[in-house]
Amino acid sequence: MRITSKGQVTIPQAIREELGLLPETEVEFEVDGNTVRILKSAASRKPSRGRLAVARLRGTGSVKMTTDAILALTRKDR
Repeated sequence: MRITSKGQVTIPQAIREELGLLPETEVEFEVDGNTVRILKSAASRKPSRGRLAVARLRGTGSVKMTTDAILALTRKDR
């Protein structure tokens, strides 16, 4: 693997998938002697894709119904 003239290296797809390194994932570099490790950043600047998906799925509904009441509506004979 080579470093480009811009200082870039491509992380192989199998490694990205195994570690969950998606586009926009924040990473950190750790130097230990002559070894460099790439680590997922513990403190991400942006919410993760998962957090964004959960936020979108959380409704803003204002109806106060119990689960039993909702089930009664969906199972009502017509």
